[in-house]
Amino acid sequence: MDSKYIEQLLERYWQCETSLEDEAELRAFFSGSDVPKHLLRYKDLFVYQQLQQEVHLGEDFDARVLAEVEVPVVKAKRLTLAARFMPLFKAAAVVAVVLSLGNVMQHSFFSDVEEVAATDTIGKQISAPSVALSGDVSVSHEKQVMDSLRRVNKELEIKE
Repeated sequence: MDSKYIEQLLERYWQCETSLEDEAELRAFFSGSDVPKHLLRYKDLFVYQQLQQEVHLGEDFDARVLAEVEVPVVKAKRLTLAARFMPLFKAAAVVAVVLSLGNVMQHSFFSDVEEVAATDTIGKQISAPSVALSGDVSVSHEKQVMDSLRRVNKELEIKE
């Protein structure tokens, strides 16, 4: 091949204007033994490209990569129904303890008061002596309900 033609191909190659056929010609020229002295500096590039095209991964590549990769270990443990609901049991226990302590504290603060607050049917709190609740509770409760109903009826009659 003419060295002038190869120099023109090289110039187009560096400007990225060559086709695949032109690049194949350059590789064929530089893989030969009759390369001019002033073009010897480009020989290694084209020979390297040709050698790299021939290199393949090999048949056992997948097996070697998979042998190097660590197999993940899955540590699954079975959860029983009780273990799944354990957080709910703990929350219920905390609520029970808080309510119990609140009830104990309420009784300890109001232990010196002789009157007991009872709720009537309308939702108002009325004070009743503790003696009234110590006997038959159902009778005194009925009596309190009747008294509150009478009071409500009187208030309604007054408003009309």
